[in-house]
Amino acid sequence: FATHSLLRALPPVNTILLQPRIRPLSLALRAIAVSAVAGFPSTVRWSRPLTMAAPSPSRRIIRTDDPCIVTMQKMMRGTDGILSLAQGIVHWKPPATATNAAAQALQEGDTNSYCADDGLVAFRDALKQKLREENGMTKSDVMVTSGSNQAYMNLAISLLDEGDGAVLFAPYYFNHAMALQMTSAEIVIGKVDQALLPDLEWLEQRLKATSGPKIKMVTLVNPGNPSGVMLPPALLAKAQQLCDQAGAWLVCDNAYEYFSYEPDGAPPHTCLEAPNVVNLFSFSKSFGMMGWRIGYIAYPEGPLGGELFKVQDTVPICPPVISQKAALGAMESGRAWVKEQVAGLSESKKLIRGVLEETLGKENILGGSGAIYLMAKLPATSHDDVAVVEYLAKQHKVCVIPGAACGFPGYIRVCYSNLKPDVCEEAARRLRQGLTSLPATA
Repeated sequence: FATHSLLRALPPVNTILLQPRIRPLSLALRAIAVSAVAGFPSTVRWSRPLTMAAPSPSRRIIRTDDPCIVTMQKMMRGTDGILSLAQGIVHWKPPATATNAAAQALQEGDTNSYCADDGLVAFRDALKQKLREENGMTKSDVMVTSGSNQAYMNLAISLLDEGDGAVLFAPYYFNHAMALQMTSAEIVIGKVDQALLPDLEWLEQRLKATSGPKIKMVTLVNPGNPSGVMLPPALLAKAQQLCDQAGAWLVCDNAYEYFSYEPDGAPPHTCLEAPNVVNLFSFSKSFGMMGWRIGYIAYPEGPLGGELFKVQDTVPICPPVISQKAALGAMESGRAWVKEQVAGLSESKKLIRGVLEETLGKENILGGSGAIYLMAKLPATSHDDVAVVEYLAKQHKVCVIPGAACGFPGYIRVCYSNLKPDVCEEAARRLRQGLTSLPATA
């Protein structure tokens, strides 16, 4: 009875043959139905293949910037032997305490299971102890995430509604901009001074403004990506005060907290803790664990935690257990191990800065007091940074990031940590050759 009812609900076979635009679902059901009835052919054929256009993606995601790192990776795949000073990674591997912990984890049954949404209890306890001892933070709860990019995405979804204002200071981290675009927040580009430090006078006026989107969230990266600038403690404290007075969140991304250069006269890294402040951290760069995808959110105790859990449970459910166990092992080596690796960057940093100053002028090179980046201003005759990046990759086999990807056109971002010193020397030679012979661009 059900089969004959299905047949009556669908067009006859000759109609299917004459109407190639009939819905695929009806065709599929018709084929199933007729194959179940004796005397009917077991397959249904139509006069020509169906041609149907796929529905369009969301306007929100279409408006989101393309990921520049993916573009750089594609560019590198097309050129044999290219050397990268582009993606922000480090050349070292995780400490043995991390890889040994991962090997042990393979033998443990709970590694194959889900854990608590916010991470393994032992790992979270260790992170809270680290926050107390190293960062002076005693009132924050912790959520482990699959890298600090996911941590920022959790916050963007939890803190912002469509149309809320979110401040990024240019040059900004491109994935922060993409996350905000995906939430349909209104990005407000903040001003910086000549040293690429956030202009807090501008921020104060913008937070008080009655026109334009109301600012709900301000993001600071400390030390800066891509600026390579360490933020002074007084600046952080003032930014927190301004945001608090305006009822806005202050999000501090500390992914490069261990990349400070006090021997060079640069300030140390500092954090601050307040009811309107959320801090992000990462294991990727410090412990050479980029592919393990472990970061964490340190957020104020209170109602925000429950909202973050909604996002966490929907996206990763929980961070990878084996990665958490490896990161817990890395903490046994700790800050001292990382600082030893960072100290080894001094020669590469000096080499790359020297090439940039020699070719572009010392006054045009910014950053270097923190993180792993230098920003270099291009000459007026070669102001198209995207064209310059393509030229360097194709003609000189060295890759950097265009400033336009960070809201800072006319500059390039150069990373000095992703190649071992001997390979970095060759990359520096190619960079010097390329910058010396820059073609004129639009």
